[in-house]
Amino acid sequence: MVKAARGGIGRALDQPDPAIRLYLFHGPDEGQSRALGERLLKALGAGRFLVNASAIRSDPALLADEAGAMNLFGEPRAIWVQPAGDEIAEGVDALLAAPVAESPVIVIAGVLRKTSALLKAAEADPHALANASYAPEGVNAERMVIDVGRAHGLRISAGVAARVADSCGNDQAIVGQELAKLALYVGASTEAPKELDHDALDAVGADMPEGNFLRLADLALAGDMSAVADECARLSPAGGEAIPVIRSLQRRLLMLAPLRARVEAGERSNAVMTSMGKSLFWKDKSLLEGLLEIWDSRGLETVAERAGKLERHLLRADSPPSAEALGEELMAIGRAARKR
Repeated sequence: MVKAARGGIGRALDQPDPAIRLYLFHGPDEGQSRALGERLLKALGAGRFLVNASAIRSDPALLADEAGAMNLFGEPRAIWVQPAGDEIAEGVDALLAAPVAESPVIVIAGVLRKTSALLKAAEADPHALANASYAPEGVNAERMVIDVGRAHGLRISAGVAARVADSCGNDQAIVGQELAKLALYVGASTEAPKELDHDALDAVGADMPEGNFLRLADLALAGDMSAVADECARLSPAGGEAIPVIRSLQRRLLMLAPLRARVEAGERSNAVMTSMGKSLFWKDKSLLEGLLEIWDSRGLETVAERAGKLERHLLRADSPPSAEALGEELMAIGRAARKR
């Protein structure tokens, strides 16, 4: 496997290696994974050919067959599979074992466990490239907002960018949606760029998330059942907040996992918190310390696996986001927390 180093993924995508037939973009920031896939498509000059993960699960030879087929119109194409998980692992094995592949395969997955069959298949083969996408923080989050805004014709200062990043939970997909609305409001385009200021955010920002997504995830992990029920009752029945809440939960799990590993290695939880210094918001210290006492590494891994499975289910075209499905999962997490 070619494992993209942080900061080096751009070159690998802008100058694609013809020997790479599988690109696996995974991790909690699926918006970033999709953006990387789009960047690769542009560099390849290829069209997108969609293949459903369920079809690959039913017919594992399908992926290799599609990748090996010649395009009847003579134009380059790339096979695009999203959302995907371990259900396509057998198909990926067949792809990597095939003698040739005319078209590269781009797989967009959510959070994958280290024991994931899909991740292992990619890691074991030199014809695969894998990259884990994580939500940016701090200055990197501001830079992400500024870059996304530029694509919409928006000039964004660092202060405004920080506000947008915070309100969207640093999720690139949500940032893109919000900036598209803001560009429309201020009349910006790539041909006629406009400045995005705090006044525009105040005018349009009523619809923007207010950071409650992470709060809801924290309440579930803490086992506060009544508060989870109250917050879920405020969600839109259409389920529009489901994916942002799940991704906020995944980001919290990614923060907790390495900290819990240190606790299990013998460090005290308060010492682990103190060692994080200014990287940890002071109001979160007692919350995270409490969560570290509740959840062990195995429990965190189980929650991450279930969250990824729910996310993939909700992202499927035949399964629109559901506030009910989200609420059931959060309540299940809360019940598990209270039993620990």
